[in-house]
Amino acid sequence: MQFTAQQIGILLNGNVDGNPDVTVNELAKIEEAQAGSLSFLANPKYEPFLYQTGASVVIISEEFIPSAPVTATLIRVKDPYSAFSVLLEKYNTLKLNKTGIEEPSFIHPSAKIGEDVYVGAFAYIGAGVVIGNNCKIYPQVYIGDNVEIGNDCSFFPGVKIYYDCKIGSDVVIHAGTVIGSDGFGFAPQADGSYNKISQIGNVIIEDDVEIGSNSSIDRATMGSTIIRKGVKLDNLIQLAHNVEIGKNTVIASQTGISGSTKIGEQSIIGGQVGIVGHVSIARGTQIQAQSGINRAIEEEGKKWAGSPATTYSNQMRAQVIFNRLPELERKLEELQKKLQENINKNS
Repeated sequence: MQFTAQQIGILLNGNVDGNPDVTVNELAKIEEAQAGSLSFLANPKYEPFLYQTGASVVIISEEFIPSAPVTATLIRVKDPYSAFSVLLEKYNTLKLNKTGIEEPSFIHPSAKIGEDVYVGAFAYIGAGVVIGNNCKIYPQVYIGDNVEIGNDCSFFPGVKIYYDCKIGSDVVIHAGTVIGSDGFGFAPQADGSYNKISQIGNVIIEDDVEIGSNSSIDRATMGSTIIRKGVKLDNLIQLAHNVEIGKNTVIASQTGISGSTKIGEQSIIGGQVGIVGHVSIARGTQIQAQSGINRAIEEEGKKWAGSPATTYSNQMRAQVIFNRLPELERKLEELQKKLQENINKNS
């Protein structure tokens, strides 16, 4: 894929400063770029690289004034970082633009497949499945019976979607993730054993959701585990049965959320957070990495940290005190020593 500076300028609504006919065929960081590369400068601390880079084209702010000669052709835009992110998306779209149905793959005769759908080799699409337009089903994806999928979805290699789950449009699920596996339900028996409780619900994923690799989203015992519109999940996340994640919430890697917990919309949850079951987390909650949430959070827009979690400000004060414990111990030992000396003098 090769583009001229002029073509890129038109795409980004930018102005070309230099040779409009120079071509690029790859994207690169400004400190590593070579001839034929396109890069960008958004952070002022990287400005020295602008005068050293081998990049053929560099995207810069329309207000930027170089302090030394620049050999690269410049494209001036309002926001270089956002402009470069547009190019990354375009590049990724072109790179992943696959169509057609590869063999061997299995599509049940009762499945309904939309237009311009890609199905990779060794994919399995079960009975009664409905897949919308422009979806990409990469190799070794399993889609169980009666799954419904909207338009413009991408499921990367090894994704497994169990029966009866419902997925909206513009959903991206990365490799190895499992949607709709059984929730963790077992009934203790008098003899100390456990009987499995059948999990007969499903998972509902709304529009514009992205789920990272090797995550597990359990199906509901009854009803639905629900991921609302705009949610972004990192890799290695566990959502238990009947969990509900509110609109536009983001959750970082290795977080686990126990059954029937509801997370409010626009929340931010750091990595390795653990949340107990059957609680509600208020809208706009922010939880620091490695925190443990053992009760409901009712106040909206608050920051929490620690395990068990307290408000972020309390946790920061507690950490200051914790760091002073060695000093306080030393002072306490000195006081005890002086007290003992006084007792000995007076005895």
